[in-house]
Order: sequence, then structure tokens, then C-alpha cells
Amino acid sequence: MSPEFIVAIVAAIVLVATPILLAGLGELVVEKSGVLNLGVEGMMLIGAVTGFAATATWGNPYLGVIAAAVAGAAASMIFGFLTLTLSANQVATGLALTIFGGGFSALAGKPFLGKTVPAFVQLFPDALALHPIWRVVFGYSPVVYFSLFMCVAIAWFLKRTRAGLILRAVGENDQSAHAIGYSVIGVRYMAVAFGGAMAGIAGSMFSMVMTPIWAEGLTAGRGWIALALVVFASWRPFRLLAGAYVFGAVMTLEVHAKAAGGIFSALPPEMWAALPYLATLLVLVLISLRRSAASSAPACLGRPFIPTA
Repeated sequence: MSPEFIVAIVAAIVLVATPILLAGLGELVVEKSGVLNLGVEGMMLIGAVTGFAATATWGNPYLGVIAAAVAGAAASMIFGFLTLTLSANQVATGLALTIFGGGFSALAGKPFLGKTVPAFVQLFPDALALHPIWRVVFGYSPVVYFSLFMCVAIAWFLKRTRAGLILRAVGENDQSAHAIGYSVIGVRYMAVAFGGAMAGIAGSMFSMVMTPIWAEGLTAGRGWIALALVVFASWRPFRLLAGAYVFGAVMTLEVHAKAAGGIFSALPPEMWAALPYLATLLVLVLISLRRSAASSAPACLGRPFIPTA
């Protein structure tokens, strides 16, 4: 196995894992505040179509990513208004947001079917970005480096800052946080908006980097994988990073196994395509067997906030 082939495998894993990592980091912050938003898949689709449309219109992929983040945050505000202001059921509202996102992206994306968008300009010189070996470090889209930066930033924010402490306090005991003067609803609105923006950026990764041509259903259920990984990672950013890259490896194995033939051809292509989702089911089973995962969940997760005084 040549070094170039190994580099190609690693680069593919990083590319596939990045949208899962971005969506998972956003959802981790949302759940740390005590809110359960199952609409990640829908927000990713809204971000995907908005980012693609903005890039196709303005010709600037950076503006496309910003537009995707704004669209994802706007979609999350629908969820926030219904669940935080009107105290609607968070599970049902999140599922409705996923359905809405799928329908909206299909409708809004019709004028862009089959069109392509310009790619990001490389951050590093060609000597590094296109080098057979060094491209494993320097040859990625700016969104990949952004996801790694956000992983470190969110870990630092939650553990080292006063705002992060307030966010965690709201998620662990909303009544106590309210009693000492913090706006529980305000904190949760900001967390939900951040999660929506991250999901929108994750969606734009599909339509602008991985497959820079618009087609319906580009996310293919990756939002659900991100949701499962947040729990499996026990709401810790670096564990989520590792989990996202493990799933990236599983999905990359599917692609390379189909192309390799030989003993890999013994399994039908449908089985390889189902492998990432079978892995997700395995993760859910492991979560149910791990008491530590349940005990590390924010105490107020999924519970509506109704002030007692």
C-alpha cells in the first residue's frame, strides 16, 4: 500500500467526517443548554440549498457559507419560538423541522438542479496543498480547518469561560439559574441559534465542497448520525471529534470497498451503503448499555422551562 494511497484514504475520511463534526458540535452546545433539537437534518438541508444558491448567485463560496449559517440559524428560530416561547414538545417540533427542511430544500433547489458552483480558493500554496504527502495536512477546504478550530473553541468555551459556565448551569438546573438572575430562555435561544448556524454550515459542506452540484437529499441522514454521536461522546467536544472521524472511516470504507472488488465484492453494494447506519444502530445500543452516558446528560435536557417564581 503506497503512501499516496494512504494519504488519499485519510483525506477522504477527513472530508466525510467534517459535516458530521460541525453538526454535532452545534447540537452539543444546544443540548448543554437543556434543549433537545432533533431537527438537525432539516437545518442541514436548508443550509445546503441556501449556501449553494448564494454561491451560484454571487460566485463567492465564503458568502455561501455565511448565507448557509444565517439560514440554519433562522430555521432554528422557528424551533426556538415553538419550544422555548410556546413550550411545545421538543421532540415533535424537531421532527417537524426535519420534515420541513427536506421539503423546503427540494422546492428551493429546483432552479439549481444540475448546476455547479465555484470551489474555495486553497489556503496554502500549491506546493503544499497539492503535494502527494503534505496535502494530508494542507490540502483541505477552509471549512475543514474551521471545524477543527470550532472543536477547540467550544471545548474551551464550555470549560474555561463564565458564559460557558452559565450555559451549563442553565442545562443542569434551569430553576436555580433563573433564581440567581440568569435569563434561561435567552441563553437557550442563543444556543439554539448557534446550533442552527453550525448545522447550516455542515449542510453547505455537502453542496459546496463534497459534491459541488445540487441534488435533493444530499445530507442522506448524516444529521441523525451527528445526534447519536453527541450522546455517545457524553457531550464532550473532543470525544465527538474522534467519533466523527470513526464514522468518516466507516463511510470511506464503503466507497473503497465497492471500488476494490475482490473479497469485498462478496457483499452486495446495498450492504456497504447500509454500513454507516448499521454502525449508528450499534452506537445507540452501546449508549443504552452505558449508564455513564445517561448520567452525564444535562439534567434539564428536553424539559420545557416554566419558572416557579
